[in-house]
Amino acid sequence: MGSGNQTTTKEFIFVGLSSQRKTQILLFVVILIIYTLTVVENLVIILLVRMDSHLHTPMYFFLMHLSGLEICYISSSMPQLLVNLLSGHGAISIARCAAQMYIGGAMGAVECLLLAVMAYDRYLAICRPLLYDAVMGRWRQLQLALASWAIGFLIATINVSCTFHLPFCGPNRINHFFCEQPMVLKLACGDTRMTETIMFANSAVVFIGPLSVILTSYILILTSILRMRSPANQHKAFSTCGSHLVVVTIFYGTAISMYMRPQSGVFPDRDKEIAVFYIIVTPLLNPIIYTLRNKDVHGAMAKLLQRREFD
Repeated sequence: MGSGNQTTTKEFIFVGLSSQRKTQILLFVVILIIYTLTVVENLVIILLVRMDSHLHTPMYFFLMHLSGLEICYISSSMPQLLVNLLSGHGAISIARCAAQMYIGGAMGAVECLLLAVMAYDRYLAICRPLLYDAVMGRWRQLQLALASWAIGFLIATINVSCTFHLPFCGPNRINHFFCEQPMVLKLACGDTRMTETIMFANSAVVFIGPLSVILTSYILILTSILRMRSPANQHKAFSTCGSHLVVVTIFYGTAISMYMRPQSGVFPDRDKEIAVFYIIVTPLLNPIIYTLRNKDVHGAMAKLLQRREFD
């Protein structure tokens, strides 16, 4: 906030998802249900991984981290959105906007990196099974997870610092429901070219870098699967990778379309429509996608329910 003495704007106003009161109430109910389900689903995954020894593997260790960040990610925006829908007024202070941007940006960056780590883990498990236990030991898992979190928060710190170093002294209406950097930058009074360049470079780091790891891993995985002679082994390999690939496609497809494409005023509502998918829908779908056909998770859930019946 180095240029705070030039900033006259005290708060931003979200345009939100709708200006119709009945639609706002309906959206409040729907999003409240989605938010509750998302938190419960991800908490259940964390609980199962912690309690069931059969799930103490690298894949589920990273999945537990992914579930934890999904809770933080959706909680950075949904409570504020719910308050705005219920009140019909979308005001947020600059300080809260900065905090929302920081937490949401950090969680999004960490998710990109964790998805790449999970793809690398699947590559080792399928293509290098004899080296898997040695390479992906407990210490290596912790290193990869901590590095993902540290880089994510570093990227968010740079982005938020650059954004709120600029003065805000003009219009304060954000055509969005969440303080995302591209939308907030449109309201800055100063020259935003340097900040936009930094944002694009950071986006390349957290999008293109991990995506390259994911694509390379899955090309090698696919090559290895096609060489397998046993249809059963091929099916098992495809099933363990399929859910992760679906999550990657949904998350990266929508996030890249927001951060890595030129901004245009032709479709002013497109950005927030895209954001609905990776801020609201993706955290809800991820636990379902990962557990829908996962026999290990089904077994852990069955044992947990049986234990509760005997207690």
